[in-house]
Amino acid sequence: MAAEATFASGTQAAESLAGAAGSNGSTSFRRRVPKTGETEGCGPRLVSIAGTRPSVRNGQLLVSTGLPALDQLLGGGLAVGTVLLIEEDKYNIYSPMLFKYFLAEGIVSGHTLLVASAKEDPADILQELPAPLLDDKSKIPDVCHKMAENNMKMKIAWRYQLLPKMEVGPVSSSRFGHYYDASKKISEKLLEASKWHGFFLPEKVSSALKVELCSLTHGYIKLLQFIQNIIYKEGFDGSNPQKKQKNILRIGIQSLGSPLWGDDICCSENYDSGHSLTKFLYILRGLLRTSLSACIITMPTHLIQSKAIIARVTNLSDTVVGLESFIGSERETNPLYKDYHGLIHIRQIPRLNNLICDESDVKDLAFKLKKKLFTIERLHLPPDLSDTVSRSSKQDLAESAKLQGLGCGMMAGGKKHLDF
Repeated sequence: MAAEATFASGTQAAESLAGAAGSNGSTSFRRRVPKTGETEGCGPRLVSIAGTRPSVRNGQLLVSTGLPALDQLLGGGLAVGTVLLIEEDKYNIYSPMLFKYFLAEGIVSGHTLLVASAKEDPADILQELPAPLLDDKSKIPDVCHKMAENNMKMKIAWRYQLLPKMEVGPVSSSRFGHYYDASKKISEKLLEASKWHGFFLPEKVSSALKVELCSLTHGYIKLLQFIQNIIYKEGFDGSNPQKKQKNILRIGIQSLGSPLWGDDICCSENYDSGHSLTKFLYILRGLLRTSLSACIITMPTHLIQSKAIIARVTNLSDTVVGLESFIGSERETNPLYKDYHGLIHIRQIPRLNNLICDESDVKDLAFKLKKKLFTIERLHLPPDLSDTVSRSSKQDLAESAKLQGLGCGMMAGGKKHLDF
């Protein structure tokens, strides 16, 4: 009798649960509803900044330099909070292009720019930026939005949609790195939509100035104050929490250390004259370390006479890239280098949170400027120069042999020449 009562009570409980499920029109298995900030089928979105990605090696946040080939040589990109030093070529033709690619990448990625120069007005520099080559891939929305629009639902095992999707990095609103057309200028719409700050030294420094007691020149002091105000007021200070959406500050300083900045480092071989520049780099790197910013500096190192100053400047920079142009040198007319315009040297790669810096294993790099693109390649030389010249200039040799008349270059018939 006790068993029959237990069975009856269990049956009634099951019928009551079934009735409750039927009245609600649902079962005990309830589908999860996406919360605020989530997209159906994608789970929670990772907090990320447009135009950035984490490093595969150490998880450091990276930004693109504007040249995908250079990003690959630097370990994936330029780390946020670091300084990239570009050693200018002799005639300052190709180093401004790397400077402009870095700024153009910031505009396309929606970053804030800070352009400092003692030679050109920052507004004029922005007008000369190259136009981005936007293909269809850059206009494709995020993976999560694409899946939500397609709304491809599983009929039976719908709960498998809750499993996390494999992502290479955080979901970003724009892809990492773009290509640019050097023959065209950036559109006015992109410039108007961008946010930038300019520092033009002749406008910041007046003619009647008292001599500063500190070792920094007045131009360096003004520039450091300007950068510090932008970092703190615009909310790029990484040590303080930000309520608004985070963004990256891209700082570009043109021809630092030149006489236009009021520095005599290029005019003197005295080691003491470099204290102003090295102290500026030391303070600047301290500001960048605690902020969401990245800096590119071009410097005429070929004008600096003291090797000790160059060594200190290199040590105070995180990444150092040197450009060596063939213009005005013997390599310009050398057939070995006819396909290239210069050499690029990766002198230093940052190894963050360490006492030493890394060096690139890739050597013999060359760059060339085509009609539209600035490319970096490995320097490939012909396997046998003499054989190549013999085949390519066979007709020229024959004509020169005819002009010389009968000699060692002519056969008995006078119609053919000898190939040595």
